[in-house]
Amino acid sequence: MAGSVVRVENVDKRYRKVAHAHRFLTLKSAILGGDLFKTLSPGEVFTALDGVSLDIARGETLGVIGSNGAGKSTLLKIIAGVAKPTTGKVTVNGRISALIELAAGFHPEISGRENVFINGIILGLSRAQVTERFDEIVSFAELKDFIDAPVKTYSSGMYMRLGFSVAIHIDPEVLLIDEVLAVGDEAFVHKCLDKIAEFKRRGKTILLVSHSLDSVRQLCDRVVWMKDGSIEQAGDPPKIIDAYLQWVARKEERELAAGDNRRGKTTESQSAYPELGGEDGLDTDLSNAVDGNDDGKPGGAEHAEEIAAAVPYEPGRWGSQQVFIDQVRMLDSQGGQHYVFTCGDPMTIELTLKAKDPVDEFVVGIGIFNADGVCCYGTNTDIESFVAAKLHGTASVRMEIPALNLIEGAYYLDLAVHRLDGYPYDYQRGLTRFRTISPIGDTGVARLPHHWSFEGGIEWKKTGESEDQ
Repeated sequence: MAGSVVRVENVDKRYRKVAHAHRFLTLKSAILGGDLFKTLSPGEVFTALDGVSLDIARGETLGVIGSNGAGKSTLLKIIAGVAKPTTGKVTVNGRISALIELAAGFHPEISGRENVFINGIILGLSRAQVTERFDEIVSFAELKDFIDAPVKTYSSGMYMRLGFSVAIHIDPEVLLIDEVLAVGDEAFVHKCLDKIAEFKRRGKTILLVSHSLDSVRQLCDRVVWMKDGSIEQAGDPPKIIDAYLQWVARKEERELAAGDNRRGKTTESQSAYPELGGEDGLDTDLSNAVDGNDDGKPGGAEHAEEIAAAVPYEPGRWGSQQVFIDQVRMLDSQGGQHYVFTCGDPMTIELTLKAKDPVDEFVVGIGIFNADGVCCYGTNTDIESFVAAKLHGTASVRMEIPALNLIEGAYYLDLAVHRLDGYPYDYQRGLTRFRTISPIGDTGVARLPHHWSFEGGIEWKKTGESEDQ
């Protein structure tokens, strides 16, 4: 333990899944059988942690990141002593306070005052020490007027604030924090962050589990990325966070691609391309979201708003299929197919069209909608003054977007091939999905190209610059 406050050595944690065949398995039968887990097949055991080893140095702030189910909270509970490892060893040198499940030990029928004393003593303080810190605990929790009321009368925010305040005022040497920074309004969250920063300045050891990567980047000296119960990578926060974000992007790519393939197979298996009864088919108006006005001319904002109000954004496909969209690809600058793009990167939407019979009247349209069904952008070849001559056999259409300046989020494509009057050959609504990611927290729909300029008595610090620089 030289230099280490917390040491985790080759820790496994396994849980027995609820299984019909073993629902009556008891401690006695497990002891007689030798080992509870040996009586179960691998499919009946869930491994939450798998051979985790970790050293946390004195005064270090360590961040733990990863997707849900990666084992982050399980690791914290084992370090806190709330749970025991199945195999392996955990050693903690110093008083520990765990902000894992705030106020989990509070009794609802007794007052906040009594709960503070009971929990303070449970966490290792003497009654005199709790009395000494009581006013500070209540003041920090902002519960002076309610401290003698039964805890069951507290709101969830009051309940959490009191639990946080008790936990941080026992003056631990090791502080474990698991996603509990949103325990009140914005002002109280700032107080919590200030308190954690104070702990850091005083050389306390902090282990922080959070999905807020900005908080991890700001507070932590080192980051551990956990995946499937094991440590995937550990090291410098920017490097590990960026590696995690790249993995998340690749995972989303696979999921979006799989969803796209499933939608394609479903459409093919249904073979449900309804032949419209004539030029006045019921679905004709839907294509106007991509093709403009009913007369084939470019549409205005009022027409788009009418369609958005009248037609909810629901995925679907319709048309005569005289011409159909056989393949949709979204390409990066190198020509590689992707489903996740970074805001500002180039994107090419490529459509492969097939005509059963030659046609001389056609329009190709593309629209981009966000997850709320808001049309972010829509255009077509008629709007852009391409005059159709002939479409036959197989053809490829590409729309190149030099900079995809959409804010972070999920987006859907509306794709159409139709006649000038809007009669659809093939209309695909929301069947192709992609996602944009961005390191900048813009709001709205698009990130417009811009720059800032300042004059006079205004100064700015560079990001990450300290007060004394």
